[in-house]
Amino acid sequence: MQLADLLRETLDVDCDEIWENERTPTPVRVFGVRLHSMGLSLREIVAVFEFLGVDRSHGAIWDWTHTLSDTQSDPPTATPSRVAVDEKQIEVDGDKKWLYAAIDTESKLLLEIDVYSRRGTDPAAAFLHRLTEKHNIDETEFLVDAGGYLTALARRELSGQLNYSERNHIEKWFQTVSMRIDRFHSFWRGSQSSARRWLQRYRYHYNRNRPNQALDGRTPAEEVLN
Repeated sequence: MQLADLLRETLDVDCDEIWENERTPTPVRVFGVRLHSMGLSLREIVAVFEFLGVDRSHGAIWDWTHTLSDTQSDPPTATPSRVAVDEKQIEVDGDKKWLYAAIDTESKLLLEIDVYSRRGTDPAAAFLHRLTEKHNIDETEFLVDAGGYLTALARRELSGQLNYSERNHIEKWFQTVSMRIDRFHSFWRGSQSSARRWLQRYRYHYNRNRPNQALDGRTPAEEVLN
């Protein structure tokens, strides 16, 4: 495949207005952002671009990822019947943090992610509130693995049950994102807000660009929207 064809495949016409004042062609910027979402570090992306004859700095690529993440309306609004929700301890610049995530067990759509400084009923309730703002979950049944979540669900007048088997979708997602982070860091080097921005970009990649074997090669966004 020729370089021009490779870059053209990454072009989303909706991105044109986002970067209309940038000097770098849009396909090149989208290609760089997607490489970062797939787990490459900024240094690795610069090396790939150099190999392809494109000279761009770490700072330029970082700016592209920020620009795109600030304009993404992801994920699409969903009305899931069952949602697995959980948290995982991560390390952000040497400090212990908690990554919360919720996934639709049917469409595999990653509904929401966030990073909190601690775990417990209050962060869980705050995370669930974010879900109610973006999705129709009045009739949703939440699958959880700890009693504290049941308290948080009751606080938000949501229903759920303890479930240790059907909620494995969220565990698989945590494994996937951990592999991406470990691809270029033993822990996240940066602020909590920068970790959150990276996770939002990865959510976009996971929902809209990454084929899902459980969906016969479709993406979660395609499953929801079609």
